[in-house]
Amino acid sequence: MDLKKTNAPVNTITYNKSVIEEPTGNVYEAITIMAKRANQINSEIKKELTEKLEEFATYNDSLEEVFENKEQIEVSKFYEKLPKPHALAVQEWLDGKIYHRDSSK
Repeated sequence: MDLKKTNAPVNTITYNKSVIEEPTGNVYEAITIMAKRANQINSEIKKELTEKLEEFATYNDSLEEVFENKEQIEVSKFYEKLPKPHALAVQEWLDGKIYHRDSSK
């Protein structure tokens, strides 16, 4: 997933309920699918951020020395400015990028 190329909104917006429920015919089922995808996206982002911040980790017991690392600050700012995982999931849902199936059928 390329986070730089996403067109998901950063702010909260209102969606048309009929557009959201159109692929499944049930708004609650659609929301459940999007929530599961948002959890997946959140874990992917968290894993990626943790890996990037591990590069800057210093394992020093001294509390006196605190260094400002500009690269670490830039990485943190990039992830703070990203759209939230639920916004990314809704955008994927509206773009038809989420595959779903009913296992009871």
